[in-house]
Amino acid sequence: MTDRLIYLDHAASTPLDPAVLDAMIPYLTGPASNASSIHRAGRRALDAIDTARDTVAAILGVTPREIIFTGGGSESDNLAIRGVAQARRAQGKTHLIISAIEHHAVLHAAEALAVDGFELTILPVDRHGLVRPADLAAALRDDTALVSIMYANNEVGTIQPLTDLGAICRARDVPLHTDAVQAPGSLPLDVRELGVDLLTIAAHKFYGPQGVGVLYARRGVPLTPQVNGGAQERRRRAGTENVAGIVGLATALRRADACRAAYTTHCAHVRDALVAGILARIPDAVLNGHPEHRLANNANIAFAGIEGESILLLLDRAGIAASSGSACTSGAIETSHVLRAMGLPEELAIGALRFSVGQATTDQDIAAVLALLPNMVEQLRAVRGR
Repeated sequence: MTDRLIYLDHAASTPLDPAVLDAMIPYLTGPASNASSIHRAGRRALDAIDTARDTVAAILGVTPREIIFTGGGSESDNLAIRGVAQARRAQGKTHLIISAIEHHAVLHAAEALAVDGFELTILPVDRHGLVRPADLAAALRDDTALVSIMYANNEVGTIQPLTDLGAICRARDVPLHTDAVQAPGSLPLDVRELGVDLLTIAAHKFYGPQGVGVLYARRGVPLTPQVNGGAQERRRRAGTENVAGIVGLATALRRADACRAAYTTHCAHVRDALVAGILARIPDAVLNGHPEHRLANNANIAFAGIEGESILLLLDRAGIAASSGSACTSGAIETSHVLRAMGLPEELAIGALRFSVGQATTDQDIAAVLALLPNMVEQLRAVRGR
């Protein structure tokens, strides 16, 4: 048992940065305010939102009017996928393209549209989780309404060649959306360089608050609102704004952007130490994802001969938080759709764990994990008779 929690699940959610909380407190504890009200408190709230919008827009290299604040990454993904598809349906655009390793927010939104009459093409990936630009070019059709390919995968960390993919879509006049939830603080976010028309982020992935996100939608891209009932966000997303959350998101994004080089250097250092230690100490362990084009904080490793859920529970009892690439449903092990799409054998996929480090991860944390993990794997393999 470790002396303190060793948190290696930053891809799921990051802790709230104290500086971000400080920026939010005046809007959590001050006068009640609704940004739609015309009194002084309302104007204060609106000013805070406008300032936050300017901050986010500057980092993404867009205009403030192209920024839509939402309730999180899943809502932003749904607004992008469903909003563009529904808006372009009247033009006869009823074909969608996504990759096989998308987050469920994109995957399930696209599948729901398929039930509603859209045709869905799911692009394969190679063994590293990369989409091949040639596959995208071949899949595009005259009736393609939207393409959605994530920037960096949340499970294995593989970074997609968005610039190449964007150029292909732009040549065919097809909007490209990217789920960039894992990118802030780790990757550049200038949408002009990326070549995307819509981009999703969520504050809690970069040391901001949970429950608030952003959708960038390029001016001119048609978008049908998915939440109705008010004129907020230029009538694209109704609902009283989460002022404190929006302020927190902008503050966290500004800090993440400013500290990106130092953050990625630190994360890569502790991540590489963890990966090297595991591969050296534990036989039949396999690193998943691209060996180079991957997020600096991500290490997805499959252990042959065990189930991911079992080792995850042992780690948790020892005070180590990670995540598994498999889940137990009705007594059966269901493996990650991402690992299946990459062609990982089932016997490896069921034993996959994701370790995602962060700014507070230390060399001592990594040493503590490496001191415990090999014995855990050995014990579980012994139980299974491997």
